[in-house]
Amino acid sequence: MPTLNRHDSVFVLRFAEPDDPADAPDNAFSPEFLDSLDAALAEVEASEGPAALVTTGAGKFYSNGLDLSVVASDPAGLPAYVSRAQRLFARVLRLELPTVAAVNGHAFGAGAMLALSHDHRVMRADRGFWNLPEAQLGMPFPPGMNSLITTRLTPGVASTAMLTSRRYPASDAIEAGIVHEAAEADAVLDRAVAVAAEMAPLRGANYAGIRAGLVDAALSHLDAPITQL
Repeated sequence: MPTLNRHDSVFVLRFAEPDDPADAPDNAFSPEFLDSLDAALAEVEASEGPAALVTTGAGKFYSNGLDLSVVASDPAGLPAYVSRAQRLFARVLRLELPTVAAVNGHAFGAGAMLALSHDHRVMRADRGFWNLPEAQLGMPFPPGMNSLITTRLTPGVASTAMLTSRRYPASDAIEAGIVHEAAEADAVLDRAVAVAAEMAPLRGANYAGIRAGLVDAALSHLDAPITQL
């Protein structure tokens, strides 16, 4: 389960912290995982003073996105489940503090969208893909997810990523504007923390308001409950 720690002005939210990175989970969005993220974000929101948030996984995955076991076990509950994932993206986009994704490994589907919800994205240089597999899996992009992707990415990149399920390694993701920079595996988190520390003094309603202006269209769609998929 995720853990939250604060290092001076930077909160680090680790989706998993195994003793052996080889044992790290894929950080799929199980209900329990989402509960833990909500609790961690509430703690961040309740804090005071200059601050920024870094999120990261461990081992092979940043996040594998929607939990397919939940999808398969409760088809009738799928709209509510996806709506909850969309509310997570909206909550990250509304935080009154800068956010940095330390993409340590694969970011697939909703995990890739969670990374897009951050203000700055640092990706592991040597391994891992950012990928939207929905077209290959026969899954739609509901309006909120569609709007998030098309707000954060250029039209050409969004179209290619969504229609072809292209896998982007770090070098291609930087060229496409999906992530801002890359770092070696053992430096991804340190680099993300350094960026977050520089941005921490910007925390406040003004920062959140500027971001909201940039993603206003996406927020309105992310907030709307999904009734059918």
